[in-house]
Amino acid sequence: MDLFEHSRQEQIRREAPLAARMRPRTLGEFVGQEHIVGKGRLLRRAIEADRLFSSLIFWGPPGTGKTTLAMIVANTTASHFETISAVLAGVADLRRIIRGAKERRGMYGRRTILLVDEIHRWNRAQQDALLPHVEDGTVVLIGATTENPYFEVIAPLVSRSRVFQFKPLADDEVVTILRRALADSEFGYGARNVQLDDDALDHLVCIAGGDARAALNALELAVESTPPDENRNGVVHITLAVAEDSIQRRALRYDKTGDEHYDTISAFIKSVRGSDPDAALYWLAKMVAAGEDPRFILRRLYILAAEDIGLADPDGIVVVNGCAQAFEWVGMPEGQYHLALATLYLATAPKSNSAGAYWGALAEIEEHGAGPVPLHLRDKSDVFHGALREHYKRTLGEHEGYKYPHAYPNGWVEQRYLPEGVEGGWFQPKGHGYERKIIERLKKWKKVKRKT
Repeated sequence: MDLFEHSRQEQIRREAPLAARMRPRTLGEFVGQEHIVGKGRLLRRAIEADRLFSSLIFWGPPGTGKTTLAMIVANTTASHFETISAVLAGVADLRRIIRGAKERRGMYGRRTILLVDEIHRWNRAQQDALLPHVEDGTVVLIGATTENPYFEVIAPLVSRSRVFQFKPLADDEVVTILRRALADSEFGYGARNVQLDDDALDHLVCIAGGDARAALNALELAVESTPPDENRNGVVHITLAVAEDSIQRRALRYDKTGDEHYDTISAFIKSVRGSDPDAALYWLAKMVAAGEDPRFILRRLYILAAEDIGLADPDGIVVVNGCAQAFEWVGMPEGQYHLALATLYLATAPKSNSAGAYWGALAEIEEHGAGPVPLHLRDKSDVFHGALREHYKRTLGEHEGYKYPHAYPNGWVEQRYLPEGVEGGWFQPKGHGYERKIIERLKKWKKVKRKT
């Protein structure tokens, strides 16, 4: 890069938004992700030694340093560095980069490192086009993504890469970044008289939710929209009220097709299963506020009513069904009452997973195969027909045939319903709620069985 180009880049940086101006340029300036680039960590050693030979995938929430770390690699490596956005570029752009990479490799022996930002935005065909060039070493890939690469990036690319998971920044790390922006006189606000109150700082950190870019954007809006106080030597005073006004609402980190979607519904289901109505309402509210499909939530409640409530309260599924039908009639926003009602009923209902006994029966069949239906349980059209009827009479006798339960006291009679050699025992009611009555009934039948 010549002097003119360097000057132009510095000019662009000074005119960029605060978050871009304050982007770290060295590992020493990088904040957070100590589990990845802390002192002595493998990736840090590789970057410092300029020994990146394996492709990398940086995965994590927005504003946690994925692109920044890739740009630090660009600033420290002797390799040629290319960057491409999967949102804007396609296969034609990739071919141009690959062509240049092959020329540099062949003529000068110089490697090319390629950053593909938002790599999950490329479809399978586009990712397939990149694969052979990663495999033969034409480029060393750095893929940045907010989505789980094990789902959104083709398996051959993932298998040829080291995946590093970035975490939301801790509050103290966000504080460090904001204070650095206030102190930096070249790219931040160090040359201006800015006073940021502690409670305003706390609010900006809370708004950020571990996202450095969100924190810096909020600080920039607060500073740029606050006129200097001429009575106090032109101080720009950022109070809590100014900080609150700089951003009206905390942005929810939620993608309906990504990890946050699955993590939140998991927390919701586990809160209902764990009989914590407040937690269940909290996760329900998060999903609704983030625009989750209410019908998806209701479908999960249908499942939960059978899986985790079951016979402990058979009305659970009735309530969910009623709320689901009411939601279809009412719609949003009033339909939130029915989502809340179904959630609260299941969260406060007695719990039992005894319906899961089905999986025990299925495992028996999968392991040993399905036994033949006992003769006395077979359909009459089969059992009492021709030669089979005569065989049945000779082997078992008429008195061993099917006993009609309604012909006996209390509608119950002892007889075998499982195939020979299958003992059962999968259904084990917990004794919660309505299941207490079921256990009493089963005990009564067992007493009759012993007498007979």
